[in-house]
Amino acid sequence: MAAFRSRHLCLIAAAVALTVTAPAAVASAAPAATDSSTAAAALREVLFVGNNWEGTADVIKSSGDFAKVGRINVIPDKDARMAEINGDLIKWIYFMAIRNGVGEGHDQFVDDMYTAPDGASVVVSRPSFADVVSIDLATGKINWRFPVSGYRSDHMAVSPDGKRVAVSASISNTVHVLDIVTGKQVGSFKTGDKPHENIFTKDGKYIYNMAIGDVNTSQDAPWQDFTKGDRRITVVDANTYQQVKIIDMRQRLDAIGLKDYSDAVRPAVFSPDESKLYFQVSFFNGFFEYDLATDKITRTKTLPKNPATSDDRTTYVNDSRHHGLSMSPDGSKLCVAGTMDDYATVVNRATLEEGPLVTASKPYWATVSGDGKDCVISESGADQVTAISFATGQKVVSVPVGDHPQRVRLGHVAADWTGTGSGS
Repeated sequence: MAAFRSRHLCLIAAAVALTVTAPAAVASAAPAATDSSTAAAALREVLFVGNNWEGTADVIKSSGDFAKVGRINVIPDKDARMAEINGDLIKWIYFMAIRNGVGEGHDQFVDDMYTAPDGASVVVSRPSFADVVSIDLATGKINWRFPVSGYRSDHMAVSPDGKRVAVSASISNTVHVLDIVTGKQVGSFKTGDKPHENIFTKDGKYIYNMAIGDVNTSQDAPWQDFTKGDRRITVVDANTYQQVKIIDMRQRLDAIGLKDYSDAVRPAVFSPDESKLYFQVSFFNGFFEYDLATDKITRTKTLPKNPATSDDRTTYVNDSRHHGLSMSPDGSKLCVAGTMDDYATVVNRATLEEGPLVTASKPYWATVSGDGKDCVISESGADQVTAISFATGQKVVSVPVGDHPQRVRLGHVAADWTGTGSGS
């Protein structure tokens, strides 16, 4: 519980017991296999937008006007999960700590999402329920559920072949790797404190995990940085799940004179040839370029501060000044979500010159549209997603979604899919 401020514990002690109904039945059968050629012909590419505080995911077109396609309820078993939590004091304490800590007073019902290769189901990590579930996109029912170790699930990554999904269990400092169709664990590995982002290399050989440490404490001054825990990148073999190496950015930052900068690696993205890693860190309005061959930070980009943004680090949401980073398919542009500075911008990768600052309300993620032309950010403060042209750096369109959108991921659904009955 060291990760949560003492005031959160006070809130937990004062909380009123939650009212629940009887547990709902949960399906356990895995989705049926589908002929790959038939499935491919019948699928359409879409973007899944996870509405974290609402417990829904909006599905929108992956490019063009990004119009809404449908919606799903990602917590159809909420009554059963709440009954389980209320029947276990330790689970209840962690549930409330998540609500009053990283959830900013809200439950965290959806963090990350990936569709199975046949487009018949979507796999969702649900932090407040400490699990990963597969939801049938035709019926809205749960195919399988995997409770993670510890009491909170977080970011995921899907293997290049779409068959495995890696999920961070942030309380137990573990990454579980699951078969995306059956939900069975095929491997796991230990990480630093509070594993966060996961990335498979495009050849499927390695998994990179970024552990960000304790982002809920108020010990945010540079001299208190040591209290944040063991923050590092853990690289493992994606077949054996054995550790290959550890990358500690503390040493690399110190080497270029940035001893007061946090080494908690937040969103990160590889260059197309995977020779460079671009990453954000806690509290910093900008990002770094890291060269894998030389094992050095080669460039630093500081982005503009919003004059209205406080310099008080304790006001930054989960220590994130900037949180969200993506790259155009050709590797020429980076898109940065300036979370606490309320903008997003496209940066020329060669020169590191930023484009127009596109006003956005607490943007918390950045991804790439299906056609590769736009950067798509989630505006968690405005309940919308916004597309920004990589070519011009200008806003293309905004579309409304549910309460507190965070992760946005490309996926596939049946060509005629329009949502599930309970979530539309």
